Amino acid sequence: QVQLVESGGGLVQSGGSLRLSCAASIRTISNYNMGWFRQAPGKEREFVAAINWSTGSTNYADSVKGRFTISRANAKNTVYLQMNSLKPEDTAVYYCAAQFGGSVYFTGGYAHWGQGTQVTVSS
Repeated sequence: QVQLVESGGGLVQSGGSLRLSCAASIRTISNYNMGWFRQAPGKEREFVAAINWSTGSTNYADSVKGRFTISRANAKNTVYLQMNSLKPEDTAVYYCAAQFGGSVYFTGGYAHWGQGTQVTVSS
């Protein structure tokens, strides 16, 4: 059974940084893409970043390119999202997700989700 547990959210001032973690209990994680999505109040869940566990290749939403970095730690089965230069519009619940194949950009392609962690950026 796949389980994803996020941590690292919190309250930060504009311009600050946070690092989110997602601990994944997946037997063959090398077969998966891991993604981060976010959902602000009243808005749809949107793609933030993804990483192919096997190759390490990454994808980012235009809104976070140059500010956010997704990475993984093989030994810990953990994926990270380093968020720098945070803006109030980054405020959302951030979700970790696991996908076996297909497009990394759409929520429908992900079979497994974490419970989410709140990120609040004050102006």
